[in-house]
Amino acid sequence: MQRFLLFTFSIFSLFFGNAQINFDKTNSHQIPLLQKMDSLILSGKYERITSVLVSHNGNVIFENYYNGKNVNSMHNTRSATKTITGTLIGTLIDDKLLPSEDSNAITFFDKSAIQNYDKRKESITIEDLLTMSSILECNDGNQFSRGNEERMYLVESWDKFYWDLPIKGYPDWIKKPEDSKYGRSFSYCTSGTVVLGSIINQASKTSLADYAYKRLFSQLGIEKRNYKWQYTPTGIPMTGGGLQLRSRDLLKIAQLYLNKGNWNNRQLLSSEWVLKSMSPKVSINDNTEYGYLWWIKEFHKEKSYYMSGNGGNKAMVFPGLDLTVVVTTVNYNNRNAHNYTDEVLGKFIVPAVKKLKKQ
Repeated sequence: MQRFLLFTFSIFSLFFGNAQINFDKTNSHQIPLLQKMDSLILSGKYERITSVLVSHNGNVIFENYYNGKNVNSMHNTRSATKTITGTLIGTLIDDKLLPSEDSNAITFFDKSAIQNYDKRKESITIEDLLTMSSILECNDGNQFSRGNEERMYLVESWDKFYWDLPIKGYPDWIKKPEDSKYGRSFSYCTSGTVVLGSIINQASKTSLADYAYKRLFSQLGIEKRNYKWQYTPTGIPMTGGGLQLRSRDLLKIAQLYLNKGNWNNRQLLSSEWVLKSMSPKVSINDNTEYGYLWWIKEFHKEKSYYMSGNGGNKAMVFPGLDLTVVVTTVNYNNRNAHNYTDEVLGKFIVPAVKKLKKQ
């Protein structure tokens, strides 16, 4: 008989997940909706999806790989990496290596080397970077933005690129932070997440790569041979995107958050940080909000919290269903990519699990 532990998550009553994931009892043959989804993916309807994993109540109920991938394949899920960066900021705070997310980010950098210096830059906090809402002019969605990530890749120091940016302006047609829900204005900024990586690299007293392995990956049973960082020109792991992981290991990270930071009866990440990370801090549009590098949105009327990357890559947490999901793809820069993933979730996975809960 399945057992559930009830806890309060933000303003919702949600279920606490199992301590880890059981990969041994996949039974998707009993779930018609998931079988239909599988057939459609195999037919090529959703183009280049490479894996789908679904875990309910801590048991993997569906796992399949496509387009030449298998259980040992590592997937470049692009900006899903950002959420792992936020996790490492949380462990630094738990370990008392960082006072809090309210710390001023600029204290980790040489102010004298900054161009366009403005004293207001000293007020930018780690939380501003975690929520993509700092005062600097940085917008990856606008090709004209001085902070667009494509410009960052042209220079050697990506940290300096960020700190050299000018202060953002707000013409009449753009809502100011003080007029926005939660008092923040969202602007997707990869270079700000790169700055978080440099902070981790310094605050950890070791190196980002070593700290990430010892404090997070090894604790989840993620071996070094099963993941691969991209690196910045100055030799620091790229925390804005490009980390390659196996699908099963991505699912573990989603499950860690479903479990409020607990893994195999150990608290790897404080429940307080999980709650902060998955509470909305900034509004993106009428349907989507953002926490600490976690996206927040409903699918089939179910609240979800998810890591997201170019191509429709997602690692998702549905606390109300005790559900975690990973979808990996190589539909990079495909305008339909996220729609494909959203359809797989909204038409098949979430309805299938809802039916299971009623049985």
